[in-house]
Amino acid sequence: MNFCPTTDLWQTLARTDKTVVMYGMGNGADKILKICERKGIAIADFFASDGFVRGHSFHGKTVLSYSAVKEKYGAENLIVLLSFASSLPEVLALFDRVDEECELYAPDVPVCGDTLFDLEFFETNREKFEQVYELLADEESRRIYQKVLAYKLSGKIAYLKEAESSKDEVYTCLLKADTIRTAADLGAYNGDTVRELATYAPHLSKVYAMEPDRRNFRKLSDFAATLTVPKILAHHAAAWSEQTTLSFADSGNRNAGAFAKGRQIEVAALPLDTVLGGDAVDYIKYDVEGAEKEALMGSKETVLNHHPRLLVSIYHRSEDLFALPLLLHSIDPTYRLYLRRYPYVPAWDLNLIGI
Repeated sequence: MNFCPTTDLWQTLARTDKTVVMYGMGNGADKILKICERKGIAIADFFASDGFVRGHSFHGKTVLSYSAVKEKYGAENLIVLLSFASSLPEVLALFDRVDEECELYAPDVPVCGDTLFDLEFFETNREKFEQVYELLADEESRRIYQKVLAYKLSGKIAYLKEAESSKDEVYTCLLKADTIRTAADLGAYNGDTVRELATYAPHLSKVYAMEPDRRNFRKLSDFAATLTVPKILAHHAAAWSEQTTLSFADSGNRNAGAFAKGRQIEVAALPLDTVLGGDAVDYIKYDVEGAEKEALMGSKETVLNHHPRLLVSIYHRSEDLFALPLLLHSIDPTYRLYLRRYPYVPAWDLNLIGI
């Protein structure tokens, strides 16, 4: 792997003479602020896109507009830290505009867990990153892997733009969705990924769908009731490595999960192997908000006995980029491993594909 970083974003911020401001508010901003405070990096102001400022305050400061923060400090004197995520083309275009006018970074902070992806973390785990790089099945996967690593350390969104993939390619060329008849959707949300799969899989007849959040599960069930094909077998449970009960953040949004913060309730957790009861599936999707390791272990027998095609989210935890590929390889080393990433800032929608 031809990747030898010598610095990271946090070191860059600690050395700068420019004024550091933050673009956005909310949970992502809170995470970045905690790291900045720990590393002695001062945030001068917060701002939102022009047209979205409504007299808000955040951490005791009035939230400015983008125009106002440029006027106050001068674009050439600013470092902008992007603190929210988006895949919407119009929002990504806004990010590009700010990146052209200011020195912009999108800090990589973990969705789950507290392990920061910085230079020390990379160097500590370099051997594992190199092992995964060698396991990847094609040059495009290896190229994306290095671009994502470069982004995570530098915070520069240009690396993400150089590491984008097409869903058409993933579903058609890699997953060969036209041959998928049965599937399991772990983290099915409201049925949106079942809908997406069905557009590429004309012969899809049955989907085992697991969703632990009660409000999301209600929407999933309502959607399932409208269909005759594919038949959706909806399970109100978290995908896990064993049958148990978990504390779960009952948020009702896409990020609801066992590792999320918020009001906690108890939910059932089941291994996919138990749900399937020995039945085969052609395809499994894992997007379970930081519980991908447990979900993979809970489907081990299905993977070994039936060799379904797999799509695993590997962006929720800093260690996912090496831990999940190495885990899948240890479960069944005959799988060919690919990496693809859909347009998103930060490096979300990053998927490990096993064939």
